[in-house]
Amino acid sequence: MKKITALLLSALLVLSLAACGNSNQNTAEDTPAETENMAPTTEPAGSSVESTVESAEGEIESGETADAAEAGNSNILIAYFSVMETDGVDTVAGASRVAVNGEVLGNNEYIAQIIQRETGGDLFAIETVQEYPTTHDPLLEFAYNEKADNARPELATQIENLDSYDVIFLGFPNWNADLPMPLYTFLEEYDFSGKTIIPFTTHGGSGFSRTIQTISELQPNATVISDGLSISRNSVSGAENDVVDWVNGLDLTGE
Repeated sequence: MKKITALLLSALLVLSLAACGNSNQNTAEDTPAETENMAPTTEPAGSSVESTVESAEGEIESGETADAAEAGNSNILIAYFSVMETDGVDTVAGASRVAVNGEVLGNNEYIAQIIQRETGGDLFAIETVQEYPTTHDPLLEFAYNEKADNARPELATQIENLDSYDVIFLGFPNWNADLPMPLYTFLEEYDFSGKTIIPFTTHGGSGFSRTIQTISELQPNATVISDGLSISRNSVSGAENDVVDWVNGLDLTGE
């Protein structure tokens, strides 16, 4: 009887030791599996992590923009005129539009949004009562005829609280080596005396032409910055860093 009891105790001891060994082995195997599953969310590894990083940067930029506005940069207005063509060219090269995060924007609208993000200023789209053609050749003809007629298209949008702005970014495409005619209406309708006007333009090879001089003539009592931003329409989609560097070089905190 004692032998049987001893044998039973021995068997139970062996089973108990085996169970403990299995338990420790399972715990050791689970730990690397959990660490591996967490790794993509904590270490840069692939496009999904890059998207996460971009989102995080976007949140930081938004916070900085809000702080800048609260600090007094809301005295900045970014006014722009932009006509988005819909034919003939893609959104990468030679287009009057650019695709950003699934949204299609006009060239000057896109640049204006970058400036707004960097400065915390207010966006203002210069729009007209009349509609412009959105296909290339008809738009060229329409713009040429407007210039020949020295037209002043009626504006459909109005600036509120103009007195609250000290700095006006002014964006436009170069049409026929000149300001688009709605810009003449805009600059003749508002008095920017004592304010600083900072031009930016997109063009097909002509740069600013003499548009900066024209702005100065139409607003003789404003300070018009001659070192504006000129971007070829072929380069707009990759111009973000250039826009950011230009804005940062303006030293708007000293305005």
